[in-house]
Amino acid sequence: MKLFSLCLIVCLLQPGCDRGQNQTVMTPSQKKKRMLNDPILKHKVSQMALDAEVLNDIDWLVRTGFYVKTDLMRIICEEVYYQYSLNTDQVSATIDERLAAYRAEQKNWPDVTDCDRLDQAFARMEKRGLITLENAGNTQSDGYEIFEDALQEHPQPKTVIGYCFYHNQDLERVVGELPLYLAFGPVAPKEEETKGVAIGNIVREELERSGLEVEWEGTFHDRLRVPGMVWQKRIPE
Repeated sequence: MKLFSLCLIVCLLQPGCDRGQNQTVMTPSQKKKRMLNDPILKHKVSQMALDAEVLNDIDWLVRTGFYVKTDLMRIICEEVYYQYSLNTDQVSATIDERLAAYRAEQKNWPDVTDCDRLDQAFARMEKRGLITLENAGNTQSDGYEIFEDALQEHPQPKTVIGYCFYHNQDLERVVGELPLYLAFGPVAPKEEETKGVAIGNIVREELERSGLEVEWEGTFHDRLRVPGMVWQKRIPE
């Protein structure tokens, strides 16, 4: 399995955290993926043909809806499988096939998908002073660090009151038809207990306003969840 190490690489290209909020209990398979950050532990891939692991990685990346072909070629050939002599013609042809199939599926999607609703909710959160991030790092700690970078680059940082994001493992779960988990919190860690719930309420309100179901215990220590979300994110042209 390379999805975890793959996610670590690709999502640093995108613009919470462990601090105070419950982590989802990891399965043995997820723990194995965490270990795969070390290239020494990566499985060997056939140099003559694309095996099931490579095909699954390509399919997963396509279904996230975040990457065009040039991104996919670089990620697969130069980053995730850089140690192996993959047949680039086969990789290219497979990516073309999967992209074409995915775009064909999009023709049967509803006019407004759950991913569109999430985008709408994130846009309104931004207007209310949150920095929202998609595909932000590999863990909640990564996501918070990316938030801090985004805050430094924000044109009006004093207007920012908090954040909301999901990271790579969250993306992997929701593409796999599990609930989407969202991290949230105030700008300053020292204000998590006093202002964290207020930020969570903003996130919940905007998600529900977009027509998404929300599960949340109402505390900073519990991440919000969007159950039953159908991941249909349109691939950029």
